[in-house]
Formats: sequence, C-alpha cells, structure tokens
Amino acid sequence: MSEPIDQAKEQIEHAKMLVIDSIAETMDLYGVTRSVGVLYGTMYFEDEMTLDEMLQELGMSKPSMSTGVKKLQEYNVVKKTFQRGSRKHSFVAEKDFFKFFNSFFSLKWEREAKINLEAIDRAQKELQEVLQNDEVSAEVKDEAQKIFDQLEASKPYYYWLKNLVKGMNSGELFKSIPK
Repeated sequence: MSEPIDQAKEQIEHAKMLVIDSIAETMDLYGVTRSVGVLYGTMYFEDEMTLDEMLQELGMSKPSMSTGVKKLQEYNVVKKTFQRGSRKHSFVAEKDFFKFFNSFFSLKWEREAKINLEAIDRAQKELQEVLQNDEVSAEVKDEAQKIFDQLEASKPYYYWLKNLVKGMNSGELFKSIPK
C-alpha cells in the first residue's frame, strides 16, 4: 500500500481508539469495568463479532470476554446473533446511543428505586413499632420519628426516578426533551 493510504488507515484507527477510550472511561463512571467498556467500544465499530474475534482484537482472556459480553447483554446493549452454517455465536453492539442510554440507565434506575423503596418500607415498619411502643422513652421515639420523617422525605425522589424510567421507556421523555 502507498504511504498516504497507510497513514489514513492509521488515522482512522487512532480516531476509533479515541472514541473507544472515551466510551470505556464513561462506562467506568457508571460502575462498568473499563475492560467491558473497551469491549463495547470495540464492538460499536464492528458489524458483529464472535468471541474469538474479540479475543484476537482485544487480547483479553476468553472467560473475561464471555463475562463482559454477558454483562453487556444484561444491559441490553449487546445482542446475540446467529449465522446459518456456523456454530459460533456472533454479537452486535447497539449503535444508537439513545437506545443505549435508555436500556443501560433504565435498568439501573429501576433497580435503585425498587431496592431503596423496599428498604424504606421495611425500615418504616420497624420505626412504627418503636413509635407505638409505650415502654420506649420520648427521646428514643423522637429519634425514631426523625428517621421516619427523613425516610418519608426521600420517597418522592424514588417515585420521580420510577416516572423518569417510565417516561424513557414509553418515549414520553423524548417529547419533552427531543433527541
């Protein structure tokens, strides 16, 4: 190949690496390991990849690669594809960042709201027992009431978060804040 073509191909690869690195760094901010972020970023630029192709491209171990792909599938940002005549599975990354955002964050936010609302409910039931116990001092009841009220004040956030997820999943949010 001629030198200008080689240089252009190097520039293309460098440009892809800049984006792959930023995707990995961003995903790391949200609790996804950097290696899984690099995996997603690499897949983002490919039509589809097998585990062997990922292994060759990234040099990760096959178990790490497989675990990373499963994690990305859990977030619904990577899908398994099938090719006739091949026993190997291929995987394709979500290319639409709006869909990626929706899949990735709605799962995390839904889980956050569910876990915390359930914990608040259990905690408030225990605090109610303290508040209704005639054998407990006024000082202890005051502390229980303060915590109960603090928990009650946090509920609107979790209801708002659930509504945010609902708005994202229904598409209503994107009517208010267009893509």
